[in-house]
Amino acid sequence: MFLGLGMGLMLASVNTWGDEGTLGRMGPKVETQTLTYSVDGEQYTGYLAHDTRTDGKRPLVLVVHEWWGLSDYIRQRTEQLAALGYVAFAVDMYGSGKTATHPDDAGSFSKAVMSDWPGARHNLETAIEALKNTQGVDGSRMAIIGYCFGGGIALNAALAGMPFKAAVSFHGSPGQVVETPSHFDGRVIIQNGLNDQMVEQSALKSLLDTYQGVDTDATLIQYPDAMHAFTNPYVDAKASEFDLPLAYNAAADAASWQVMLNVFNKAFAAPASSAK
Repeated sequence: MFLGLGMGLMLASVNTWGDEGTLGRMGPKVETQTLTYSVDGEQYTGYLAHDTRTDGKRPLVLVVHEWWGLSDYIRQRTEQLAALGYVAFAVDMYGSGKTATHPDDAGSFSKAVMSDWPGARHNLETAIEALKNTQGVDGSRMAIIGYCFGGGIALNAALAGMPFKAAVSFHGSPGQVVETPSHFDGRVIIQNGLNDQMVEQSALKSLLDTYQGVDTDATLIQYPDAMHAFTNPYVDAKASEFDLPLAYNAAADAASWQVMLNVFNKAFAAPASSAK
């Protein structure tokens, strides 16, 4: 069984899809668990997904939510990763699983986290320690991905030299909150919309320069005609409701997801056997 989490994590619920009798019976059987864990006495609610039909040790992928919080959209992305054979865990960066419905609240929540990078890093490290030695998880193969605010978390995790094989940002904030950047051993992929009005090109250049300064392999990919939040098919409603420069772009969504998978395939590959 996929239990034994330790480190204060508590199983709250379990759901599965792909059971016999459904279209997924010959494919993955994804089990999801809502998990409550404690960081310095504060409760956080994350979301874990894995495929019960995949044997052996699997890479762990941390998924960091948008500024709206750990939404159904992020849960769906976590399940997608699990269906592909990864163990995926959506981290709760706000505490108590809270989400925002208004941009003012989202901005306030995200700003509070980004203004306390040591606290944000401790949250990530608590999740890692709780999960990396769990049955079915290969703690030596981990990656972090994030969307918007979460992309900024992933990029700063790389700046902090955290032990991931890859850090992939989808329309993430390029703001640098790590005071002393370190070399990152993995691969950094920054995926941005060329028409993104919420990300400054100068900030992207500054971020790339910082990575270069600590000898980190970082690549910026910009998608034509794509705006902020281009991966989220639900974002057009938010854009209309609050008059925000956001828009879903199916082509950029598909392309950026494939880029991530290509990076994972290389980053998680077993080392080639030495020639004799």
